[in-house]
Amino acid sequence: MEESTVTTTPIPESYNSNLLVTYKVIRGYSDAEYATDKVTSIEWDLHNGRQAQKRVTTLLSQIDAVKEIICEAYADSGDQDTLRAIAEALSIELIKEVLFTASIEVSGTYSYNILDSDYELDLDSEVYDALYADSNNGNIEINDTEVCNVREC
Repeated sequence: MEESTVTTTPIPESYNSNLLVTYKVIRGYSDAEYATDKVTSIEWDLHNGRQAQKRVTTLLSQIDAVKEIICEAYADSGDQDTLRAIAEALSIELIKEVLFTASIEVSGTYSYNILDSDYELDLDSEVYDALYADSNNGNIEINDTEVCNVREC
């Protein structure tokens, strides 16, 4: 038969669960309020708060799972109205992300002083340093840019 050990934390002699404590109550940005409660009441409030936070974390995880399911099934669903209603009830934005690549061809003119004896033309570097890709649309995010096929005409 297995033996089990129980570890207990000794209660300090100075601990008094019936002690009245005055503490600051924080409610957003309003002026501070002060309340007085027994230590036991504060301990239960802390315990209940921790339990509520665990539940909220679980529910948010479940909502994220529902979001993924709805987003995947929405396009092929015969009942998009129901999926939309579920999404609205759970405050889920129906957004699908699409990865893309795009090619842009650019032509231009580069000017430099041919009398500058220290200058050696490195057109690739000059074009790479001069071009910049960004999005003016909040729905598109540019992750990477690459300049290739730089050549003189």
